[in-house]
Amino acid sequence: MIEPSLELYGAAYERVDQQLQDLLDTTGVRYGLLVDRKGFVLSHKEALWAPRPPALDSVATLVASNAAATAALANLLGERTFSEQIHQGENGTLYVESVGDQTLLTLIFDSSVPLGKVKVYAKKTVAQLAAILDELKDAPTVQLGEDFNKGVNALLDDLLG
Repeated sequence: MIEPSLELYGAAYERVDQQLQDLLDTTGVRYGLLVDRKGFVLSHKEALWAPRPPALDSVATLVASNAAATAALANLLGERTFSEQIHQGENGTLYVESVGDQTLLTLIFDSSVPLGKVKVYAKKTVAQLAAILDELKDAPTVQLGEDFNKGVNALLDDLLG
């Protein structure tokens, strides 16, 4: 089974979530996602005024696939990487920027939001997100012991009979 390449939880999750919220508040972006390169949504935020979001799991999977294809193109052209991708339509824009080697900041916004403003603030956010994710490299993985499994099983038995 494919699993996310990164475990984002607790204080680190809250800090990432806050960075995304600050970015949305500052720029007017509708949706902000932190996606791993396997296509999993690690964190997401949406503006209060935004319409119903697209299927975020589908967006994440397609963004990760597109990033892999873009990396292959960069390699063919002698580049180590292309750090950002922009897909601009008539009414909306999708902006994707690498956050380290494992994750992608994905922003969705409409034509009323200036791309230049998004890029400036996204770069600042990427640096802050990268610092948070760097801290996770040294964090121990969560180990759920036998006591946890027994407790969960007992709780489920009580709830479901």
